[in-house]
Amino acid sequence: MNDAVVLLHGSGRSLHSMSRMAKALAQHNYKVFNLGYPSRRLSIEGLSDFIGNQIAELNVDQNTKIHFVTHSLGGIVLRFYLKSNHLPNLGRVVMLAPPNQGLELVDIFGQNPIFDWLIGPVGNQLGTNPDSLPNSLGPADYPVGIIAGNISINPFFSPLIPGADDGRVSVSGAKLAGMADFCEGPYMHTFIMYYRHVVQQTINFLEQGSFQATVR
Repeated sequence: MNDAVVLLHGSGRSLHSMSRMAKALAQHNYKVFNLGYPSRRLSIEGLSDFIGNQIAELNVDQNTKIHFVTHSLGGIVLRFYLKSNHLPNLGRVVMLAPPNQGLELVDIFGQNPIFDWLIGPVGNQLGTNPDSLPNSLGPADYPVGIIAGNISINPFFSPLIPGADDGRVSVSGAKLAGMADFCEGPYMHTFIMYYRHVVQQTINFLEQGSFQATVR
C-alpha cells in the first residue's frame, strides 16, 4: 500500500498554497491529504486539536506510513501535536521555513494591535524567548528534514532579522535540535513550497531520509 502524506500550510494561507506540492507528491504515488485549518482564529493548542481531529479521520490503513510536509506555522502546529500525540505509523517530516526557534518579528511587533489582528492568537506564542511555545517543545524524536530560505525582497522585515533570512524566518531560527538533515537555498518565505528544487528535496527526504547535495 502506498504511503500517505499530510500537508499543512502556513499562517494566513489556505490548503491551495500547497496544491503544487500535493500534485507532485501524488505523481510519486503518495496518497495526499492537503489539510486546511483556521490559522488566524485559534491558538497553537487549538490548531493542534483542529488538525488532530482531521488526522484521526484520515482514510488510511493502520499499517500505512503517514508522512508530513509543513510550511511555516504548520511546522509548529505539527510539533505541538506530535508532542502530545503518538502516531504509531508516523513516517518522515519535512518542514519548509519553520520558525522553530520563534520569530524576532514577534519580539518586536507582538504587542502591536495591527500585528495581532493580522496574525491572530498564535502571534504572541511565537517569540524567541526561552519559554516561548516553539522553544518549549524540545528536540525532534522523529525523522525531520528542514529546508530554509535565504533570500528576501522585504525591505522592512529583513533588516530586523539577524543573519540570512527569507523575509520572515532566519536560517538559524529554522533549525531544530534532533533534525535528521537541513538545507538552505535562495527561496523566499511566502513561495518556498513552489520552488522546483524544494519540491524535489522534499521528495528526496520522504523517500530516503536525507536531502541530496545537489538537485538538478
